[in-house]
Amino acid sequence: MTDMTENRGGETETAAARRSPLTKRGGGDPGSRGRTTIADGVVEKIAGLAARDVDGVHAMGSGLSRTFGAVRDRVPGGAKSVSRGVKVEVGEVQAALDLEIVVDYGVSIADVARDVRENVITAVERMTGLEVVEVNIAVSDVKLPDEEEEEPERRIQ
Repeated sequence: MTDMTENRGGETETAAARRSPLTKRGGGDPGSRGRTTIADGVVEKIAGLAARDVDGVHAMGSGLSRTFGAVRDRVPGGAKSVSRGVKVEVGEVQAALDLEIVVDYGVSIADVARDVRENVITAVERMTGLEVVEVNIAVSDVKLPDEEEEEPERRIQ
């Protein structure tokens, strides 16, 4: 049996049609129904790219990790690791990051660290919606102008 009533114009309407247009099934804004989780690796990639964008940052990670990364990058099918030198802890609404960077010789390390921190926080918060509570930066090396890269020599195939 349908719940029908007569309105002023003599037309009938169902109970569903009488509901307020503001009432939504499921309650609330559709964008707020459910939960979004963001993996640590996602935040690591965002932070790694944002840190590399800062002038004065020569590389990310320690010398050993850069050496292994250079070897891995040369393996067919291997991709560059944008998250090298980045460690994160992601909670439900907050994230904390640790970065290890190599700076170019002659730059102000304090200025580079500040710029990296600002760029990383802005990128992570904008893209993920997480609140970044801290970005710890460890400067592990300085790239001197006459230093060669630590990558292994290319072999002729």
